[in-house]
Amino acid sequence: MPTFHQQDTTPGAPGRLRRSREESSLRCRSRVLMASLSRALRVAAPCLRRSPAQGPGLRPLASGAGPTIEKSVPYQRTLKGAQDPSAAARGPSRPLPSTASVVVIGGGSLGCQTLYHLAKLGVSGAVLLERERLTSGTTWHTAGLLWQLRPSDVEVELLAHTRRVVSRDLEEETGLHTGWIQNGGLFIASNRQRLDEYKRLMSLGKAYGVESHVLSPAETKALYPLMNVDDLFGTLYVPHDGTMDPAGTCSTLARAATARGAQVIENCPVTGIRVRTDDFGVRRVAAVETEHGSVQTPCVVNCAGVWAGAVGQMAGVKVPLVAMHHAYVVTERIEGIQNMPNVRDHDASVYLRLQGDALSVGGYEANPIFWEEVSDKFAFGLFDLDWDVFAQHTEGAIRRVPVLERTGVKSTVCGPESFTPDHKPLMGEAPELRGFYLGCGFNSAGMMLGGGCGQELAHWIVHGRPEKDMHGYDIRRFHHSLTDHSRWIRERSHESYAKNYSVVFPHDEPLAGRNMRRGPLHEELLARGCVFQERHGWERPGWFSPQGAAPVLPYDYCGAYGNRAHEDYAYGRLLAAEHTFDFPPHHDVIKKECLACRGAAAVFDMSYFGKFYLVGPDARMAADWLFSADVSRPPGTTVYTCMLNHRGGTESDLTVSRLAPGPQASPLAPAFEGDGYYLAVGGAVAQHNWSHITTVLQDREFRCQLIDSSEDLGLISVQGPASRAILQEVLDADLSNEAFPFSTHKLVRAAGQLVRAMRLSFVGELGWELHVPRLSCLPVYRAVMAAGAKHGLVNAGYRAIDSLSIEKGYRHWHADLRPDDSPLEAGLTFTCKLKSAIPFLGREALERQQAEGLRRRLVCFTVDEKVPMFGLEAIWRDGQVVGHVRRADFGFTVGKTLAYGYIRDPSGGPVSLDFVKSGDYALERMGVTYPAQAHLKSPFDPDSRRVKGIY
Repeated sequence: MPTFHQQDTTPGAPGRLRRSREESSLRCRSRVLMASLSRALRVAAPCLRRSPAQGPGLRPLASGAGPTIEKSVPYQRTLKGAQDPSAAARGPSRPLPSTASVVVIGGGSLGCQTLYHLAKLGVSGAVLLERERLTSGTTWHTAGLLWQLRPSDVEVELLAHTRRVVSRDLEEETGLHTGWIQNGGLFIASNRQRLDEYKRLMSLGKAYGVESHVLSPAETKALYPLMNVDDLFGTLYVPHDGTMDPAGTCSTLARAATARGAQVIENCPVTGIRVRTDDFGVRRVAAVETEHGSVQTPCVVNCAGVWAGAVGQMAGVKVPLVAMHHAYVVTERIEGIQNMPNVRDHDASVYLRLQGDALSVGGYEANPIFWEEVSDKFAFGLFDLDWDVFAQHTEGAIRRVPVLERTGVKSTVCGPESFTPDHKPLMGEAPELRGFYLGCGFNSAGMMLGGGCGQELAHWIVHGRPEKDMHGYDIRRFHHSLTDHSRWIRERSHESYAKNYSVVFPHDEPLAGRNMRRGPLHEELLARGCVFQERHGWERPGWFSPQGAAPVLPYDYCGAYGNRAHEDYAYGRLLAAEHTFDFPPHHDVIKKECLACRGAAAVFDMSYFGKFYLVGPDARMAADWLFSADVSRPPGTTVYTCMLNHRGGTESDLTVSRLAPGPQASPLAPAFEGDGYYLAVGGAVAQHNWSHITTVLQDREFRCQLIDSSEDLGLISVQGPASRAILQEVLDADLSNEAFPFSTHKLVRAAGQLVRAMRLSFVGELGWELHVPRLSCLPVYRAVMAAGAKHGLVNAGYRAIDSLSIEKGYRHWHADLRPDDSPLEAGLTFTCKLKSAIPFLGREALERQQAEGLRRRLVCFTVDEKVPMFGLEAIWRDGQVVGHVRRADFGFTVGKTLAYGYIRDPSGGPVSLDFVKSGDYALERMGVTYPAQAHLKSPFDPDSRRVKGIY
């Protein structure tokens, strides 16, 4: 927002300003009205759009050499003011201990929250090391907004905990006020889709007790008289949103933590992480080195924010984030603005934060400036604001609150923030180094997510797992080939930043960082009209367009940095057409794929699946402990099972096939003696599975080898009533029920190629999976397609899988199943060997659940009215909200929307089957409730006759 009252002093650059050190004197300067500056910006706008920032692609994008001058931020105080000028010269604020149970590096929001929650869990000897003063990196200048509603149930829970900590807990513990101000939040909708998104948030909020109201333009005007509402469709008002003060919050957190025995040591830069290798060859944290000595510790938490990458390098840990300039400006006094709610106008890409009797105005632009050379000397510093970049927020801010056109600017705040490839934080134990945890990359949301994430990180450290489903934040979500791939990190982080205020649509896909990992059939399927989805680097088939090939092109940075935006982009057009909360325009195309699978057959390329071998002297012991089902069956059998954590939560669902030993290695099996297993896991979570298994093997000291063959093997699945007839022409094996029963596998030849055939189904039909060496995939696929031509075989993608699998009631991990869901709650008791005496990870927790009764259950719902649902809808039972939908889709065979969600008894008692059956249910979508029927079994083929080949 170029100076609301400052005169431009930079020659030849309309709208640009170089601000002097004497910021505070600006109040006394003559006022240049916003009107004149906004006119100047309109003149300059075409030029600004053509050249938003310097440098295309991977070339340096920063407009300067780095931080230039320190400036004030709009808080009554910062912790910088408490520093003794000679403190840095004297060294650390207190002596370093020789040992510590945990060392937290970084004294910003996440570091302080983590230390506080560790102390609350009873951890003694935890130490926080801050190279300068608390908050001095990026926390001190943050806007400090807290919005309670996000399009994620987990994030709603995390935000709720942060709010409790800053608004209640800390004051009760310390008697100190953190600076929390509850002035409410107002989300602006200037189009129908945006209002639909807000209505979805309102429905989700009901499941968590978050009060919110959809207001008309007139009601909005009554609430916020200074707002222009002429172009509004409506707003979402959340009265208990508010604002946090970074200095007040972090200093109070430190006070509370030290009162419980933790230590906070400032002016103590970390210079290294000492690592040891144990007797099993596992790298583990040994000590933290500083300029003033070392601290022996088995556990380090990297909460260094923008500097987290440098701390990671000290330990040999890859931290996929980038640093960018992020800015806001603070206005002079505005009459009538007092007590107004904070505002997010996503379509204008701007927020308005109440700042006493003024506003802070900021946003997210398409051409942010990257901080190329992160300085380790930066503390309580800011950058000069680049008005060419920031000016794009001006028009929307003035349009929304017209009084800004007559208001001056008191100060500008442009500081560094860290951003990640998927706009989610980086948390959890690093796969490269045991005892090294991440709590960084918060995408300018570290204050509002800090309380919830600090609590979960503390549980992670103390108990080995967080309490909530943190997979979306777990560093192990990224494949190791991506975490140090600079182009991928940069592209995806840029796109995530630029889209931060975009509507979150159910079927959106990234355009950045694509084509990183492609299956062996990629080009063949692309030519056949495949529209690909991206999952953690993998390109997987989404659906097949009759319009022909739609390749994903190199990322164009939204036309910024001198790049030319793609103009005739087929994939981009198809994706844009999916940006809806209605049935997508390709609904009927997906319907044809689904009905072809039900009526004839469909072929699915699932090559992106993770494929691991577990072999070694202790392989059977490891399998017994890792897998909830009994997988020690005879060679040739395949078992569907779960992997659990110690709390009984589901870390994975997968298939495990017992292998026969052999001395000769091949692409389809390694050479091994004794016991061996072949694991097939969903590709989007393959890295998570690999890390979980590896951690368990290390902790239990099993003598095993885990071999990753994901890139070496393809996976072609043929499903449907005609699958046997089709594959009988391709495979040299008898596919009858007697010769090839369900849940078995064998090595056979397909089109002359050796493959592993498994009789399995993930859609509820007769079918086989063909696990094929990569170089053999194309001839096998073409042979299958040729044989299937006369049987009506079609290509199908994961959009069809989503519909077919929910229709049959098959679970999807990270939707129906998460690390905080037990298989008993999810209706998967049959995957648990509880009737045997075999111990397995999580068994004790499941036995306690059985004895105490289930406090929630996963229930299937159908809705008779044809209405699209995607998840997050509130579940009503007898007039009370009892949960929310985790996953929903349309079932084309049953002709209804199906939804799955966990329900609870509002009284707090166990959820019995009678409780499920006896209720009167409705699902709330965007504020409208639709009658629903609850089902204890899948409404489609509940007896699973089709899987058995009985049609």
